[in-house]
Amino acid sequence: MKDKAGAALMKVHRSYLAVIKKLTAADLVVGMAHITGGGITENLPRILPKTISAVVETGAWTPPPVFAHLQQLGSVEQEEMLRTFNMGIGLIAAVPAEKFRRAKSMLDRAGEKFCVIGRTVKGDRKVIYT
Repeated sequence: MKDKAGAALMKVHRSYLAVIKKLTAADLVVGMAHITGGGITENLPRILPKTISAVVETGAWTPPPVFAHLQQLGSVEQEEMLRTFNMGIGLIAAVPAEKFRRAKSMLDRAGEKFCVIGRTVKGDRKVIYT
């Protein structure tokens, strides 16, 4: 796994430009966060209004195995993993509930792999993990 971990970490990430263009052209999103250094914890709040928080369901997706390897290798707490790495979520699109079916249909037709990882709630621009 050691050699595979290095290769996985050096792999060029995919470009989200095509899907971003489709979602924005159809006016289906109210915000998008590219999940880079800082993970979901630091990147997602940047697109939230001051009175909104995001509830992220960590069981909604399976992170690639490299993250479990790194977590074990470094004895890293889960909270730190979520703050440091994207955990396999490269882009978060905030889609209003009333536009979700249309967005899902568009993404399905385009062959985009995606998952619903949470929702917004009243709050103070934080990420709440469940």
